[in-house]
Amino acid sequence: MVAVPSCYLLQLFGSLDEDCGSFQKYLLAYLLLAKNGNILEEVKRDIFDRDVNVQSLNLTGLNLRSVVKARPGGGYTDQRSNYHLFPGLYDDITLDCLALTCRSDYPSLACLNRKFNSLIRSGYLYKLRRQHGVIEHWVYLACSLMPWEAYDPFRRRWMRLPRMPCDDCFSCADKESLAVGTQLLVFGREVTGFAIWMYSLVRRDWSRCPPMNLPRCLFGSGSSGDIAIVAGGSDMAGHVLKCSEMYNSEFGTWETLPDMNVPRRLCSGFFMDGKFYVIGGMSSHTDSLTCGEEYNLETRAWRRIWNMYPGGNRATQSPPLVAVVNNQLYAADQSTNEVKKYDKANNIWNVVRTLPVRADSSNGWGLAFKPCGDKLLVIGGHRGPQGEVIVLHYWCPEDGNVGGADWDVLSIKERAGAFVYNCAIMGC
Repeated sequence: MVAVPSCYLLQLFGSLDEDCGSFQKYLLAYLLLAKNGNILEEVKRDIFDRDVNVQSLNLTGLNLRSVVKARPGGGYTDQRSNYHLFPGLYDDITLDCLALTCRSDYPSLACLNRKFNSLIRSGYLYKLRRQHGVIEHWVYLACSLMPWEAYDPFRRRWMRLPRMPCDDCFSCADKESLAVGTQLLVFGREVTGFAIWMYSLVRRDWSRCPPMNLPRCLFGSGSSGDIAIVAGGSDMAGHVLKCSEMYNSEFGTWETLPDMNVPRRLCSGFFMDGKFYVIGGMSSHTDSLTCGEEYNLETRAWRRIWNMYPGGNRATQSPPLVAVVNNQLYAADQSTNEVKKYDKANNIWNVVRTLPVRADSSNGWGLAFKPCGDKLLVIGGHRGPQGEVIVLHYWCPEDGNVGGADWDVLSIKERAGAFVYNCAIMGC
């Protein structure tokens, strides 16, 4: 939840006219203040004590049960209705308020009435969130003993996604994943060839994503806002590629970009400082790459960076485990079990701390190393007396503690196996 200045909230509640009932005021207060305890008391004194017995209300949560059956499809258009989302409050103000609320509340809001349902399913609130800089990061995870699930770090809640309607070949084959905008893309292979399945956060269902202009696997990829770039990889015949493409999640289209300088597979990609990078990988089945490449979206040109990933990676290793936090690049060394930070100015890597799990036991496979807002997230399996569990470890680089071995635990997922197959972080 984004902290909202109390003076703004008091002005907002003051704009509600006398025709607006206390329930509407309470509902709006819940949406804005359920997790802002520092200003809750001030608003209660200024607003609610005049209209309603606050002590009789459950301010820790509101169970919005379905009052109408949600209808599929539809978009939100302000002019179509002759009543407001909240009586006595202009819709543009209400929309800004809703954009500041936790997105885990959106499914419940969609059950409130038909207008809320249309608004939530239109995806318009996510566009407002981007305009206001409101971002919540959720972890999407697929492990050996569980289907795709989402984890909300703010509410500390796991949510199971619907079953993917793919064929058995796609279910059993190796897959790659990428979160872009409000979509989770899962790349894999079906009987007929490469395929991409897309989970829509707005619709809360799976559908087929348009294929790439040149379908591939084992590519490097990264996302920024509504766009994602994939580069390199292998085609159906096993040829190593140097071509790249950009996906626009708003329009569902793929655009061919200029080729990289060298072909590579088993590489990793990421955005940093407004540019897209690819590092590591192999130019053939035996030749490892230590150089990186930088793609400038404005000039549409690639620039090779020599020795950006010294040591390279072998064919049996996973692609480089890298993550960008606050525009700083970190990597998990698969052989030494250390976290390293990239020095942009000197093109060198420095050790900052040890990993909370071993990466060398499976050559980097089965481990997720991801950015999650201002935190570095390491997700791996653990075998203990109670069986196999998946542990979500995190560290905030801004907090310092360089060289320390301690990591905080964000969550523990029981009965999930001990191997992470796919992981993506969606921020919207």
